[in-house]
Amino acid sequence: MTYLLYTYASERNHKTLIDRFLPDFPEDFQNNILCYRRWQDAQLTILGRLLLKQGLKNFGEEYDENDIIYTEYGKPKFKNDKIKFNISHSGTIVVSILTDVKEVGIDIEKIHDINVKDFEPQMSHNEIYKIQNAVNVQEAFFSYWTQKEAVIKANGKGLYIPLSAFEIIGNKTKIAGDDFYLKKIEIDEEYKCCVAFKNINFTEKINPKRIRFF
Repeated sequence: MTYLLYTYASERNHKTLIDRFLPDFPEDFQNNILCYRRWQDAQLTILGRLLLKQGLKNFGEEYDENDIIYTEYGKPKFKNDKIKFNISHSGTIVVSILTDVKEVGIDIEKIHDINVKDFEPQMSHNEIYKIQNAVNVQEAFFSYWTQKEAVIKANGKGLYIPLSAFEIIGNKTKIAGDDFYLKKIEIDEEYKCCVAFKNINFTEKINPKRIRFF
């Protein structure tokens, strides 16, 4: 089973969210949240955890912050590793994917104006060519960017794997003998989102579900 949940952040409802949900978390997590200077950072972090909690219910599991550990590369995972998960956020959207299939990564990015040339060292020649010749260069760039970031997150080694070390061809790529399969996700027309699965061509349709916390 695979579930993709998402939600929107809201400055207007920030205090309500903090007052309602923060006390449910361990004291050290609460202290970390209260140290954030920007309300966005605090809220996006909490919302990510709340999406995890909601997603686990689909598997008949209860959420416990203490069940989250980190790999040597800094990727969060559950101790029993039965359910894989990944979280991403950009702008005002937080997304979370949970699956009992294979290692998974997700990335979401809000489309905005950027200088594509600044990112050429992190793309293959073919990827740059397709981006530069696209009808909408910004959309094409963020489509590729979310695919590559999702792969990196599914791989689990983060920035230890340069984005330039692999090329997206169709819906697939390969890193050090492992195959990664990609699925583009439609959530919001102002965003690009992609999911990557490691060593499995996941063909089932993924239906994003919006969760409202306020």
